[in-house]
Amino acid sequence: MTTDAIIVGGGFAGLAAATYLARGRASVAVIDTRQPRNRFADASHGFLGQDGSDPLSILQTARQQVLRYPTVRMIESEAQHARIDGSGFAVTLANGEELAARKLILAFGLRDTLPVLPGLQERWGKTVLHCPYCHGIEFSDRRLGVLYRTPVSVHQAAVVAQWGPTTLYLDGQAIDEESAELLAGRGVAVEPAKVAGLEGERMALSAVVLGDGSRSEIAALYVAPESCLSSPLAEQLGAEIEDGPMGPMIRTDAGRMTTVPGVYAAGDIARAPHSVSWAVADGVTAGTSAHRALVFG
Repeated sequence: MTTDAIIVGGGFAGLAAATYLARGRASVAVIDTRQPRNRFADASHGFLGQDGSDPLSILQTARQQVLRYPTVRMIESEAQHARIDGSGFAVTLANGEELAARKLILAFGLRDTLPVLPGLQERWGKTVLHCPYCHGIEFSDRRLGVLYRTPVSVHQAAVVAQWGPTTLYLDGQAIDEESAELLAGRGVAVEPAKVAGLEGERMALSAVVLGDGSRSEIAALYVAPESCLSSPLAEQLGAEIEDGPMGPMIRTDAGRMTTVPGVYAAGDIARAPHSVSWAVADGVTAGTSAHRALVFG
């Protein structure tokens, strides 16, 4: 049995795409592992009408709502392989089952890899953060830090300084004169020493521990993680992947179709920067584009 559309990923982008396809009376199968990228955060900010809500609760409500449409089914599994099959596509699940669809939407998200530092991993999404727009105002006027990862960290520190007194921890790296001038102009302090770890009670953050044993008082640390596509499906299908400012991105057109006709990509895997609002908008775009292709294709 061929489904009109398979959506790989049931996060914000995938469920938005499913909703619009279902409202277009298309049959949809959503394959999801229930491991959204923002599962480590207690609250999602900036999403209209849901500011401060638990992202997992938002997704649970969205799943319940989309399942009210009779043409939608949710499959809790991992999509391990995808291939072009005639005029459509075939997706193989972890249990070996193969599903067929006329259109395919990739919304499986990114996987973040964090620096290996004592005390960092367990605070991710709480007091170790990535986006000040998503998690910034809650730490207003407190001591903030940015851990240097790449030259983009300089820009990140200059932005974070809007929320409070900020230190860029170079962790033994060096910056050029232009970057130093930018940071000085924004009032950002620069700490050149190596970072040994983080300290604080439970999920709270009280200090960055430096290599010489000294401590730098801090309430939140911003880190740009290394991000990669969480699934090999795009590569298996032959979709073009490009280097974006935050890691690999699947190339798409204005309708979120990839370089493989009939395959769409939405959410963090196909754009930069990232947010729940952008993921939902991209899911709507991919869903409506795929629906029009079903109607007119």
